[in-house]
Amino acid sequence: MNILGISAFYHDSAAALVRDGRIIAAAQEERFTRKKHDSNFPVQAVRYCLAEGGVQPGQLDAVAFYDKPINKFARILETYAGVAPRGLRSFMQALPIWLKQKLWIPLEIESALEQAGIPMPPEAFFPEHHESHAGSAFYPSPHESAAILTIDGVGEWATSTIGHGRGNQVEILEELRFPHSLGLLYSAFTYFTGFKVNSGEYKLMGLAPYGRPVYVDLIREKLLDLRADGSFRLNLGYFGYLDGLTMTNHRFADLFGGPARQAESDLTQREMDIAASIQVVTEDVVLNMARHARQITGEKHLCMAGGVALNCVANGRLLREGIFDDIWIQPAAGDAGGALGCALVAWHQIKGQPRAADNRRDQMNGAYLGPEFSDDEIGAFLAAKGYPAVKHDAESWAPAIAKLVAEENVIGLCQGRMEFGPRALGGRSIIGDARSTKMQSIMNLKIKYRESFRPFAPSCLEERVSDYFELDRPSPYMLLVAQVRQERCIGLDGAEQLSARERINQVRSDIPAITHVDYTARVQTVSRETSPRYYAIIKAFEDLTGYGVIINTSFNVRGEPIVCTPEDAYRCFMRTEMDYLVLGSYVLDKKHQPPFQDSANWRKDFVLD
Repeated sequence: MNILGISAFYHDSAAALVRDGRIIAAAQEERFTRKKHDSNFPVQAVRYCLAEGGVQPGQLDAVAFYDKPINKFARILETYAGVAPRGLRSFMQALPIWLKQKLWIPLEIESALEQAGIPMPPEAFFPEHHESHAGSAFYPSPHESAAILTIDGVGEWATSTIGHGRGNQVEILEELRFPHSLGLLYSAFTYFTGFKVNSGEYKLMGLAPYGRPVYVDLIREKLLDLRADGSFRLNLGYFGYLDGLTMTNHRFADLFGGPARQAESDLTQREMDIAASIQVVTEDVVLNMARHARQITGEKHLCMAGGVALNCVANGRLLREGIFDDIWIQPAAGDAGGALGCALVAWHQIKGQPRAADNRRDQMNGAYLGPEFSDDEIGAFLAAKGYPAVKHDAESWAPAIAKLVAEENVIGLCQGRMEFGPRALGGRSIIGDARSTKMQSIMNLKIKYRESFRPFAPSCLEERVSDYFELDRPSPYMLLVAQVRQERCIGLDGAEQLSARERINQVRSDIPAITHVDYTARVQTVSRETSPRYYAIIKAFEDLTGYGVIINTSFNVRGEPIVCTPEDAYRCFMRTEMDYLVLGSYVLDKKHQPPFQDSANWRKDFVLD
C-alpha cells in the first residue's frame, strides 16, 4: 500500500512516501524551489517522492495531511474572539489566506497529484498535528515501546504532548494547549535578540554559551509559571503573538532593559546573557516534562519530535540526566517530519498494520531519503557545461578526498541521497579538518557568510565517538551535544574571563574547529552500515592523520537551502571560497574551473535573509 504524507502552509513544507510501512522517500519543498523554509504546497517534493517510488497512475492508495485545518482555523477564530478588537490587523492578514488556500487542502492535494499524472486516491487521512509528530518520533524508532514527547510552537491547540507508543499504536496521554507554548516562548526570545523566527532559533542556542544565565530568575518570576510535571502558564501580558504582529511587546522590552536588537546589528552582552538564560529555562521545562513522561508511562526509552526537539543542547542535557536509558529523536523533528509522521500514522494507527522494531537500528535509513544522482548523470552534466573534473574509482575516491581535507582544503560534498531534515549528514555537506586552528573562521566568513560565533559540528566514526567526546552511544543525526573529552581540552581554566571575541578565536582543544566556547560539540556519529561512502572518507582521514573526526556543515550559504542537485552544488561552490567539489565519483578543483557567470543577486537573496 502506497501512502503519501504531506505537510504544508506554515514552514518547511514536505512530502514523504511510505510503502507497506517502509519509508521510501521524503524531502522538503525548499530543496527544489531554492526558497528557504518554503511553506507553499510541496508540489515538487510530491513529484519527487512518487517518482522515487515508481508510483504509477492507480497505484497511490491514500494520502495523509499532517494536521486538521478546520480545527486550526477554529483556534485562530477563538483566539481572535478572546482578544478582540485587539489583533484585528493580524487577523485580517491571516483570513484571506485561510479562505483562499488553507481550508481547501483536499483540492490542493488533488491538484498536485494531477500535475504528477496521478489521480486522487480513494482515501485521505488527517491526523492531528501532534499525533503526526508523535508518529514521526515513535514509528521509525528502534524501540518496541517508548514514552513520546512532542514540543513545538502550536498545532491545532496542542503545543506539547506526552504520549505512549506500544507496538503499532500511539496514544496521546496529556497535552499542553495554546497559548502556553515552549516553542513560542523560545521564538519570542529569538525575535527579541534580533534573529528570524522559525529559522534563527539555532542561532540563539549557539549564542547561549557566550553569555551568563543572569535572567533566569526574572524569566521564572515574570514570564513563566512552571510546575513539576513540566506544564506551565505564560504571562501573556509580555507577549505580542496573540494580538499583534510581533512576538514581544513594550512590557517585554522594559523587562530586559530596552528594545529588541535590530537584525544584523552588533551583538551585545545583553543578547548573550538573554540567550544563556532562556536556554537554561528551556532545558528545565524539557527535563520536567521528561520526568513526568517517565512517571506516567513507566518506559525506559523516550522518543521526541517537534521543533523544540531540534534543541540539541537540551537533548544532550536530557541524556546526561539519565531520566531515560536512551532517547531517539526524529531527524526531521519540525514540521517537515510531520509529512512522514502522518503517513506512518495512517499505516499503523488507522489501518492497524503491524510494526517491527529490533531495539538496535531505526527505520530512517540514516535520513538519506532524498534524490540521488548517478555518475552517468553527473558526467553528462559536467560535459555539457564544460566543467573539468577528475573521476576516481572506488579504491582511490575516499583516500583522495581525505588527503585534500588533511591539507586544510574546504570541500563541498554532494554524493548519495540527499538528507531529510535540517542537518546535512554527509550527503550534502561541506567538510574540513577539525584539527585546524583557522578552519572555523575560514568556513564562517568565506564559505558560509554567517555570524562568526556560530560553531561547526564534527562527523566522527561511530566506534571512535568516546575517544573524542563524553558520549557512549551513537548520535547519527547530529541532535546531541556532548562535552569534548577533558584530556583533549586546552585553556579550560580562565576561559570565562576572556572577551567574546577572544573566546571565538581561542584554541580550545586538539580538535579546535569543532569545539564550541563551552567545550562542547554537536556530534554526528557515522556508521559503516548506514553511510558507507561518508564513513570511508573519515576512515581514510584517520588512516592518514590518526584522527577519526572531521568538520561537517551543511552545503549552503547562510539563508540558502541545502543544495539538492549537482547544479545547485556547483553554483554554491563557485560563489564561495571552497577549494574542491565532490560530485559523486568526480572531484573538481576550483583553480581549474572556467570563469563563473552569475547574474543572480544571491547575496541579497540568501546571505542577508
